[in-house]
Amino acid sequence: MSTTAKSQNSAKTSSLMEVCSVRLGQTWFGVPIVHILEIVGSARSQPVPLAPEYVGGLVHYRGDVLTTVSLRHLLGLPPKDGSQDILVLESVNGCFGLLVDLVGEVLTVSSADYEPNPSILDQRRKALFAGAYKLKDKLLVMLDSERLDPLRLGLHSAN
Repeated sequence: MSTTAKSQNSAKTSSLMEVCSVRLGQTWFGVPIVHILEIVGSARSQPVPLAPEYVGGLVHYRGDVLTTVSLRHLLGLPPKDGSQDILVLESVNGCFGLLVDLVGEVLTVSSADYEPNPSILDQRRKALFAGAYKLKDKLLVMLDSERLDPLRLGLHSAN
């Protein structure tokens, strides 16, 4: 089989996925759009006294109160002053918000560009990341949205 035929054959077997890109500092992350209910731009969350540090606060969302998770805190980054964008994510325990610096665009990524987490990655990041996609102009680190659920985070921090 020729090299061209092999590359065409592998292109046919690679699967595509749509992800929403978000930025935290200078790093780009991706969240599969199937888990995103809505993007709430430029919202300011209200702090929750005595809540775990990863809880970014509460926001009003469609007549309800939504708990937010600070991705900055989970990754050990300093807090950001001012408002942040919020991705409203759906989980088995209900909805929650993910605070990010900036929501980018929806990208289509190919499984052919996927790389698993490196073995040298620390445990905190290994628990949150689901590998990465090598794109033309950047690396897109995938977030495991199920592991970002505030109830699941609470169970893991209690152990």
